[in-house]
Amino acid sequence: MSVDFGSLEAALHALDLPDPETDALSEVEFLEHVDRAWSVCERFDLQTEIWRGRILRRIRDRGKHHGQSRGGPFLQWLRERDISKSQAYGLIQLADSADELVTEGSLDPACVNNFSKHAFLATAKATPAVQQLVNAAANEGQRITRHQVKRLDDEFTAVSSNLLPEEVRQRTQSQILPTKVVAPLVKELTRLPKEQQEQLRQELAATPELDAVKAATQTARSMAKVHDAALALSTLQDCSLNLDKATGEAQRLEVLGLLAEILRHAQQVEQAASQLNRSWQRMTDLHERLWLESGSSTPHLRQLLETLESLSGSPIRVSIGSLGGQERRHVELTVSGG
Repeated sequence: MSVDFGSLEAALHALDLPDPETDALSEVEFLEHVDRAWSVCERFDLQTEIWRGRILRRIRDRGKHHGQSRGGPFLQWLRERDISKSQAYGLIQLADSADELVTEGSLDPACVNNFSKHAFLATAKATPAVQQLVNAAANEGQRITRHQVKRLDDEFTAVSSNLLPEEVRQRTQSQILPTKVVAPLVKELTRLPKEQQEQLRQELAATPELDAVKAATQTARSMAKVHDAALALSTLQDCSLNLDKATGEAQRLEVLGLLAEILRHAQQVEQAASQLNRSWQRMTDLHERLWLESGSSTPHLRQLLETLESLSGSPIRVSIGSLGGQERRHVELTVSGG
């Protein structure tokens, strides 16, 4: 394999970077020059990343072929070049995406340079229908940016998703409703249980207006936050709580945001309590060992351990300092159970 350094040199020469001290160019013209230069660099950066991913894939696969466990030589190769494992697999994924778009898709290999790096990654993650649209534009010589890929993805999502009522899809196809507003709604609806999806669909079918779409998006986002946080809370797992009805009541009172926020803080409290319990158990064991090792000949060490008993015993007594000039506050926590 040979690398065409001539094309790289020609491209770099063509950058024609403007003199930052020249007054011959306006600010707009200066920025246009540097934007073009940046785009050229980005194209070569993409090609380099793809080929590095292919190289890394070969090294990884050779280790697999020889039955080497845990990728020993592969990981050693990465360490010698100061490449993290996550970075390496990211490059391999990029190479896999390139091969899929070229060999299994409709992208002309010579047209890869029409993509910015971020646009290429976005295309690889898009649906096959969007990939076809983007590849066709690239094959025609159009410059592909991440913004274009996102716009096409939003348009396809907004006019094709079965999560939207027919009334909204029709108004989107007729460009009455902007795709950039409808697409986020679809994204939030996918996170909801079917019952809540159907509820919002019915509401939108009755009022397929722009403000209603925006309101439904915010409602769906809050519902999803409530649902995800509730599922993660151990406190709610052992009770006969009807989460859907509780969410519906919060929606009726227009306090879904507050409910999502309190559940988020409840998660943080549970996580903090779990971490506190692990640290407390470890501290208690260490306190006991150190106390047995000390004796009358270590009065200062004993005094330190006695002071720490407020944290290693139960209840735990923690000083949290003063608030707003008030007197010093303390918190007591009881640790129970095995």
